[in-house]
Amino acid sequence: MTEAFNGSSIDGSLYTEVVGLAHRSPGWFDDLVSTWSTYGLAVFAVLMAFGWWRARRVSAEAAVIALAAPVIVLVAFAVDDALKLVVREDRPCQSLRVSTLEACPAPGDWSFPSNHAALAAAAAVALLLVSRRLGAVAVVAACAMAVSRVWVGAHYPHDVLAGTAVGAAVALLLGLALRRRPGALTRRLTATPLRPLLTAAYRS
Repeated sequence: MTEAFNGSSIDGSLYTEVVGLAHRSPGWFDDLVSTWSTYGLAVFAVLMAFGWWRARRVSAEAAVIALAAPVIVLVAFAVDDALKLVVREDRPCQSLRVSTLEACPAPGDWSFPSNHAALAAAAAVALLLVSRRLGAVAVVAACAMAVSRVWVGAHYPHDVLAGTAVGAAVALLLGLALRRRPGALTRRLTATPLRPLLTAAYRS
């Protein structure tokens, strides 16, 4: 079996500084960050649902792009997760053996790139293509998610930077490709059981 990669030489010192700062911070703040780190991805789901609800009142094409947002996020997750299996980087809490706010995952739960960061970044980019306002909120939330994953000790800084880059790149490529020719896909979807999802916007 291939030996796991130890990423501590890249930015392990910065990681330990952030984790140390977390231990010195007020308990209520750590609880807030930990809650966001664990459950914050649900906020992106809510934003995408709201984006779809608004988009379907604008045009059928806008509704299709909004409906595609969750699919884009899932594709970004799949790409990010595949990279994890290739790189096989140990979690920093395993390599550096430090106490962290979040329980240290078991060996084999690879660290690079961060799935949370990739999901959040992909959702933010997808939402920017749906609504600039919703996208701006999602961008701030995605940055907070990336930082929180280091704060709780789950990832090195380079893990979340890479995850953010992967998620954003995949979402941008897929989103722009979809926006080039949304009409054909819209016509196909209106001929399927998904038509009710576009009803408010679609005109036959």
